[in-house]
Amino acid sequence: MLGILTIGEILVEIMRRARDVSFDIPAEFVGPYPSGAPAIFADAAAKLGFPSAIIGAVGEDDFGRLVLNRLRRDGVDVSRVKVLESYLTGIAFISYFSDGSRRFIFHLKHSASSKISAREIDEEYVALFRHVHIAGSSLSVNRSMRESCYKVVEVAYKNGASISLDPNLRPELIPPSKIREICKPIVERAKVILPSIEEAKTLSGEADVDSACRKILDMGVEIVAVKMGSLGSTIYTQSEKKHIPAFKVEEVDPTGAGDTYDAAFIVGLLRGWNLEKIGRYANAAGALAVTKFGPMEGCPTHSEILELMKEENR
Repeated sequence: MLGILTIGEILVEIMRRARDVSFDIPAEFVGPYPSGAPAIFADAAAKLGFPSAIIGAVGEDDFGRLVLNRLRRDGVDVSRVKVLESYLTGIAFISYFSDGSRRFIFHLKHSASSKISAREIDEEYVALFRHVHIAGSSLSVNRSMRESCYKVVEVAYKNGASISLDPNLRPELIPPSKIREICKPIVERAKVILPSIEEAKTLSGEADVDSACRKILDMGVEIVAVKMGSLGSTIYTQSEKKHIPAFKVEEVDPTGAGDTYDAAFIVGLLRGWNLEKIGRYANAAGALAVTKFGPMEGCPTHSEILELMKEENR
């Protein structure tokens, strides 16, 4: 079997140069940068030396070429990415604020990203992979994308692949109240869930994170890895709860850190490491991801992660 497969939105991100600048006033943007949660995940996994592939679509435009060139350069299999003449590549505009919050404006529902059909999924190709990763943002784009994700998961699961889900809430795309409903078919097949604290609560309906993670585990999930930003991460299984401290770095841009963490976590899991080693490796990957401006720019290599882990031990 091959490595890791993901499916979903492939887009470019255009970002405010300065913090605390809302979208309703004229000001500078920078970009475009290659982005999209599944694309960042696939790129991060490939840079860690693990075979990865993505199913998606871009427009026949410079933005689409920008993202595909980056993915190919970093080793991602993009043979199942459609290039569409009649649709623009997806775009996300983003503004950061000093309190840590972000605001997005998405051009996705009518972009090339949304033009993925379950009827077009190559089942023989999907069956080749050891693992499938799904981002909740992909489930939120539209019904066609959602059904395509469901089909990929069902085919992969039937052929013995493991499944992971990052709920990746994007209220700009879908109300948080619906995330439980749309994630349910993935959760029922998932081995690993990789939420933030709030996403774990939303997914479970519980008010505190410990209760939330226990409830998710009771749904049949084997591992819940909760991403906590500067506090690190906490890994839950039926038999243990393990907190992994964060690595200290200077944050430049947090976008993509969660997807990079996800990729490193799954790579470690597929390499057969123990949970503490996986957690430290994933924390280090997520930490390095925030040190550069642009969602994929900070995706680290395996050697860069090992170097940060060594420095932390000195």
